[in-house]
Amino acid sequence: MPHHREKRILPYSAQQMYDLVADIGRYPEFLPWCKGARILSRTEKGVEADLIVGTKLFREKFTSVVTLDKPRAIVVEYKAGPLSNLSNEWAFKPMGRKSCEVSFDLDFDFRSPLLRAAMGAVFERALGRMIEAFEARARALYDR
Repeated sequence: MPHHREKRILPYSAQQMYDLVADIGRYPEFLPWCKGARILSRTEKGVEADLIVGTKLFREKFTSVVTLDKPRAIVVEYKAGPLSNLSNEWAFKPMGRKSCEVSFDLDFDFRSPLLRAAMGAVFERALGRMIEAFEARARALYDR
């Protein structure tokens, strides 16, 4: 099962980064390949959401249950879609008043071994671009 982990120190507060990642409805505005986002239900502890991802050649819907532990962590558990599983966790650790450590940890696997072989490298590159997109969004929102 593929695993991806990143950790970065960013010049934004843990609260700012938490707010950015927790704002799932805005993902289509800045995430590559995110064509749509819909909140299906909301509770005090989190949301259930659909993300539509795609390119010119494919389009898929992922449904996830997102647990919000403000402002420390966001945990995503896969519910339905083209993968056999997907789970990820964002953690936000203050590093002073104006910076934080952001950790991103992702486990995923494709239903089909053929799809895994075909999409594995593409998925890894997409993850790298996704992290960069969150950083760019933080700069756009918080750098003044």
